Amino acid sequence: MSNKNNNISDTRDREIRLTREFDAPRELVFKAFTNPKHIGQWWGPDGFSTTTESMSFKVGGEWIFTMHGPDGTDYPNHIVYTDIKKPKYLKYDHYGHKDQEGDPPHFKSTITFENLGEKTKIEMQMFFPTAEKRNEAAEFGAIEGGKQTLNRLAEYLKEQSAS
Repeated sequence: MSNKNNNISDTRDREIRLTREFDAPRELVFKAFTNPKHIGQWWGPDGFSTTTESMSFKVGGEWIFTMHGPDGTDYPNHIVYTDIKKPKYLKYDHYGHKDQEGDPPHFKSTITFENLGEKTKIEMQMFFPTAEKRNEAAEFGAIEGGKQTLNRLAEYLKEQSAS
């Protein structure tokens, strides 16, 4: 006998999930995501740099930043934090440029930080409004770019632990 609930739907076709384990305590990994001094050192795929215009890490707060591509192209970004439980998770809506006020978010994201003692497992979930938008992001390089970003975070955390 199947147990059907009409309120549950399969959203995998609209999601991108990335999971990675880090050799660093959860508090340090969480701080790397939530402090502008840290996040600008590693955020973005290989060859990118990130400039933070402002970051207010609180529910309703914003992180406004620009990712600078290796070819000189700038990618303005605007994040609005929607839920935070330190150091367990953070949730946000991700937009393009701040001037696009009123537009729906490109995607919603949840990042969970699982305490594994001296290690931390994170899961990043990006939830897109449609399967088409998810596929566009994947074709644009979101999956590989996400993996490279997490690789950069691992290197940054290694440097932080060594100092």
